[in-house]
Amino acid sequence: MQLRRDFLKLAMAGAIGGAHSAFGPTIAAAAEAAPAADPPNGPTPFDTTTVIDLARTLAKKPFDAAKAPLPEPFASLTYDQYVAIQPKPGSAVWSGDNVGFTIDPLHRGFIFAIPMDISIVEGGFARKLTYESAAFDFGKLVIPSGLPDIGFSGFRVMQPTDGGGAFVVAIYQGASFFRAEARGQNLGVTARGLSIRTAEAQGEEFPIFRAVWIEKPMPNVNVLVIHALLDSASLTGAYRFTLRPGEATIIDTEMTLVARAAVDHFGLGAMSATYLFGPLDRIRPDDIRPAVHEVGGLQMLTGKGEWVWRPVSNRETLQISAFADENPRGFGLLQRNRSFDAYQDDDQHWERRPSLWIEPIGDWMQGELRLVEIPSDSENNDNIIAYWRPRNGLAANAEIAFAYRQFWCWAPPARPPLANVVASRDGKVGKWRRFTVEFHSEDFAKAEVLAAIKPNLTASPGRITSVRSFPSKERMSFRVRFDIEPSSDGYCELRLVLEADGKPASETWLYRWTA
Repeated sequence: MQLRRDFLKLAMAGAIGGAHSAFGPTIAAAAEAAPAADPPNGPTPFDTTTVIDLARTLAKKPFDAAKAPLPEPFASLTYDQYVAIQPKPGSAVWSGDNVGFTIDPLHRGFIFAIPMDISIVEGGFARKLTYESAAFDFGKLVIPSGLPDIGFSGFRVMQPTDGGGAFVVAIYQGASFFRAEARGQNLGVTARGLSIRTAEAQGEEFPIFRAVWIEKPMPNVNVLVIHALLDSASLTGAYRFTLRPGEATIIDTEMTLVARAAVDHFGLGAMSATYLFGPLDRIRPDDIRPAVHEVGGLQMLTGKGEWVWRPVSNRETLQISAFADENPRGFGLLQRNRSFDAYQDDDQHWERRPSLWIEPIGDWMQGELRLVEIPSDSENNDNIIAYWRPRNGLAANAEIAFAYRQFWCWAPPARPPLANVVASRDGKVGKWRRFTVEFHSEDFAKAEVLAAIKPNLTASPGRITSVRSFPSKERMSFRVRFDIEPSSDGYCELRLVLEADGKPASETWLYRWTA
């Protein structure tokens, strides 16, 4: 598990230091200027079948985990040395081409040692980018002259702003990890192309994006298409990402997986985020801030149309929750509280971190939405993981396709048409645990609506000792306070929904209390 956490802890490295600066014409310039007869960098035909054909061919060969060696000093960089390496102004792909995007290839080094081949596609042909040290500012780092082509560790997608600057749309770097943000946000939650055996005792498998092909966009279209070749010990994959930045950055993801060997546990739409503490946590660090987290909970819209909200927590022991479903309509890790006062952090601005909402496309069949909560003592660790696990695995040589739409957003486009949870708190009262859950709805401004609301609460194992309701027309809220007497099992599954005339009037609040 430590390898995963180390990757996620430092996945922001490519974005730190000058991430919001402008970048100008192209690191690809050297490659574009290379003679067409040069085999390593000459153009090769590219079409919609190129990557899937490569994935099928690669799946028939043994997995090669060999890492390309890095020359010194890049093989032994510290964190600070690595983040000091930045693309020089004027080195970005397409700078000056007025196509609405620029691409910054990212340097290899530190924990980002695995190379990613990057090619630019234009007019039906792809040309691989060539590394040149002259395209980078190394800060105080002394590098040898005459460096060979050591490749790249990933890339950053930038979009120009009206003021002459640029903002980060997405970063693809480290295994199959990638992140995106909407305008005005800070990078936060991390997605990945695929998860394999996440949180299993025998160890997690980390697929990598070995190569990407980025299509040069048409001017004034605001769409960027990225193809990627995924490789892992168990399978290969062909991916197509279609990025549309805006008030929400939308990424349509289409994938075809080809199994090298039988795979019984893989995850779709996998995402992870930081949660250190918040109002629901009874054990908190000695910190001046009232809360530290990139997301507050897991939202799910089930195949049967039930809206579920599950607050997340920094646990004392590893916790894995599974929510069985068939053809889920949507799920994601959300940051609901957008108030600066909730976090009081002038540096990190947790209130600006994106929510990530996923809408499956097509038949995702039976399976379960998995939530993994990992103990953490650092705000640099991504300790909350969510993904969809299909019930059926993949047989060796099997091939299967999936698609989904990601919304990197302030709030998901699909929202419960019912009262939603705005606060959850937990505390000790004698030998009991006391919880307060607050629901909000504009309909609660009507006295007759509030009068009809009844809480439906269950606890298992454990015993509910009291339940009280506090409706407020002025605040348009309905607070439920309840006490439970935990059983000797050391945990309690809680379920709360507001009802009116026997029908749901709120989303379903779920929580697992642990001793």
